Amino acid sequence: MNILAWVILGFLAGAIAKMIYPGTQGGGFLSDIILGIIGAVIGGSVMSLLQTGTLQLTAASLSIPGIIVAVIGAMIAIFIWESFMRRSV
Repeated sequence: MNILAWVILGFLAGAIAKMIYPGTQGGGFLSDIILGIIGAVIGGSVMSLLQTGTLQLTAASLSIPGIIVAVIGAMIAIFIWESFMRRSV
């Protein structure tokens, strides 16, 4: 059941982040899931850093606040990815 929750969280967060972030991001269903899972890890770690003051590798959960944190993390991931792609071109 935990894997299914990660897939659902990943899809929701990835799709919402792509809709909010300006510009066009390629990819489809699978890239949304991967982006959302990466965003959940990034967002969970940033929230842990802000709350405790220590950097811990944690992830957001499948809840409304967890989805919001995962979307913010996914938007950070899109920003970092586009920054690297601009430098290489």
